[in-house]
Amino acid sequence: MTAEIDFALLPIQRDWDLSFINGALSISRLPKKVSGFHEFLQDRKPDTDQEDGFIGDFWQQAFMCSFPRLNLDESPENICTEENKLETLPMSVFEMSMTSHSYSIYNAVYAVAHALHDMDSSKFKHRTTGIRDLQKNAAMADSNNSKKEYAGWLHHFLKCVIFNNTVGEQISFNKNGELVSGLDIVNWVTFPNETFSRVKVGRIDPQSLPTVEFTVHEDAMVWPSWFNQAQPLSLCNDHCYPGYSKRKKEGKPFCCYDCIPCPEGKISAQKDVDNCFQCPEDHYPNKKRDFCIPKSLTFLTFEEALGTSLASSALLLFCVTSVVLGIFLKHRDTPIVKANNRTLTYTLLLSLLLSFLCALLFIGKPQKMTCLLRQTAFGIIFLVAISSVLAKTITVILAFQATKPECMWRKWLGKRMATSIVLSSLLIQATICTVWLSTFPPFPDLDVNSMAEEVILKCNEGSITMFYCLLGFMGFLSICSFTSAFFARKLPDSFNEAKFITFSMLVFCSVWISFVPTYLSSKGKYMVAVEIFSILASSAGLLGFIFFPKCYIIILRPDMNTKEQVMKRKH
Repeated sequence: MTAEIDFALLPIQRDWDLSFINGALSISRLPKKVSGFHEFLQDRKPDTDQEDGFIGDFWQQAFMCSFPRLNLDESPENICTEENKLETLPMSVFEMSMTSHSYSIYNAVYAVAHALHDMDSSKFKHRTTGIRDLQKNAAMADSNNSKKEYAGWLHHFLKCVIFNNTVGEQISFNKNGELVSGLDIVNWVTFPNETFSRVKVGRIDPQSLPTVEFTVHEDAMVWPSWFNQAQPLSLCNDHCYPGYSKRKKEGKPFCCYDCIPCPEGKISAQKDVDNCFQCPEDHYPNKKRDFCIPKSLTFLTFEEALGTSLASSALLLFCVTSVVLGIFLKHRDTPIVKANNRTLTYTLLLSLLLSFLCALLFIGKPQKMTCLLRQTAFGIIFLVAISSVLAKTITVILAFQATKPECMWRKWLGKRMATSIVLSSLLIQATICTVWLSTFPPFPDLDVNSMAEEVILKCNEGSITMFYCLLGFMGFLSICSFTSAFFARKLPDSFNEAKFITFSMLVFCSVWISFVPTYLSSKGKYMVAVEIFSILASSAGLLGFIFFPKCYIIILRPDMNTKEQVMKRKH
């Protein structure tokens, strides 16, 4: 429609069905609420004594009544009274709110008033012509030249006027004499009670250049019910929908662009965006990349299948080790138990028991205390087991060397040597753990970057250097134990324990050599699962290869569990 549609034929439009303008669009300035205007209309009534022909004529047509003084030739049936109020008229006949036309006239009156005031107070009135003389001449003389001269000065000041009206909007004119103001795109919406509303759905604002001159909100529009045509696009191509961003086509107008899918980790939630934006660290994009989804918190729990299987394996191996320890305690006075330092055997079995229980510390929600105990407990317990194996291996080697009369190793045999190996190794490992815990200890931490859709709750190792020092010292003792057992594997003995230690340490070293690359390449709870598996597998290797052969002899071959058989040498 035009800027303001005029309802001029009052007798006809009173009975119109306003649905014909439902969904119509017009371009105008939606006025703000001017204080006092509504009250002014409520008190408005025609004054026939003043011969206000326009108001009187409108009143008679709007209310379908007559003023006797204005209709002398007729005897009116319906006489206009003071009960006729503008607010009782339908909206199609008269609006009680300020319309766009009314707002324009309101601003125009104030603009002229400000221009006249500026003319009156200007220093220019003291010059040769004189503004007051122009005003008098324009009012008194019939000369068109005087009126034109006065209008010219008024127009000059009108172009320069700038002020804020009573609703706070700035009124000014540009160099072409046009009002410096944008226009609203208005959607007309009608209702069954024959009322209507003007809804702002967009704006045209040339002053906003070089940014956005034209904006329209299609989703806010109400279209006519009979409108069934496809809306045209003022673009070279279709919109870039959420999940895509625009990329300008070289050599093409600004409205021509390609739609590029948002890169990994970014989204766009609106149409025709220039750039996709990154999701927060604790969120990730959905498949369409048009909104962000909160990441779920994850850690290795006892309830899930992986955690249950690892915990069950640890408890099963703990029970098996307890049975083995029980067998050795029950047959503690037999030669095969007493051979190769019974105290070392018990120490090794106890450390294996604790290592299986230590694996349980890695399952469940990481807490401050569990994070402190995990690696330190694992490091010390395993260190005791490895140093016990090393002490047993060296004991076997020295035992064969001590059988020679001239051997100088005899004085090193006994519990003192084994104890010194275990305690000195334990002291070094305890020193590493103490330095670690006192400088940069492990702590619970959130990893938001490793997994795309999960926030990992884990134990941050704190000082990675100290962690690898702990593993490195255990690895050094493991290599020493494996090397010494390997060279002692062919000693002539009917029950050569060094041979079984060699196999156990081969398994142990293989597990932990493969642990490092696997651990570094894993993420989240699978890193924890890899370490638990390495603990269980290496401990089970020590238990199986060192103690199962002895259990076999103790339970199934008691005839071999004699001093003669144990000390017998093979040739």
